[in-house]
Amino acid sequence: MGGLIEHVFGYGSLAGELLGGGSPAWLHGYRRTWGVAADNVQAIPGYKQYRLRSDGSTPPVFVAFLDLAVDPGCAVNGVVAHVDESRLAELDRRERNYDRVDVTASVDCPVKGRIWTYVGSPEGRARLAEGVRGDRIAVSREYAERVHAAFRAIGDEDYERFLASSDLDGLPVMDLERVDLPPEARR
Repeated sequence: MGGLIEHVFGYGSLAGELLGGGSPAWLHGYRRTWGVAADNVQAIPGYKQYRLRSDGSTPPVFVAFLDLAVDPGCAVNGVVAHVDESRLAELDRRERNYDRVDVTASVDCPVKGRIWTYVGSPEGRARLAEGVRGDRIAVSREYAERVHAAFRAIGDEDYERFLASSDLDGLPVMDLERVDLPPEARR
């Protein structure tokens, strides 16, 4: 029994992960922006937290990540790759600031099957807004550099398209180190 072939469209750090087994693609009707955040004060077992590289302390900020904002006149470039059910479930757990949505009709690429992407959840977007309002928002330099490197790896033209379809200014950048927190111990 063959099911529907599933793909994921990555437009940020996920694009770099999908690059080896994926194809360049365009998602029409969106613009890339800093749109979601994680509250770095919360230490959630099995998730991540960020520490300052300079002294190892945990800054009381909201750490921002890329998102998609509806923009009918824009198209975002990225990478589409095939995923199996277990990889899709893994991404759903990992992308906790996002909701998975079907964008098949809006993606221009040569693959057949359903194409998903991750857009900011209402909670993830609310955390970003709270961080901006309280002047406690930051982008991890390492995360931003990883995203830029992924699009440079696709090619010079794609990097220029990445820049043209992104609003990446306006938030402070901090030299943060990601720390993956262990899952909660079972009793």
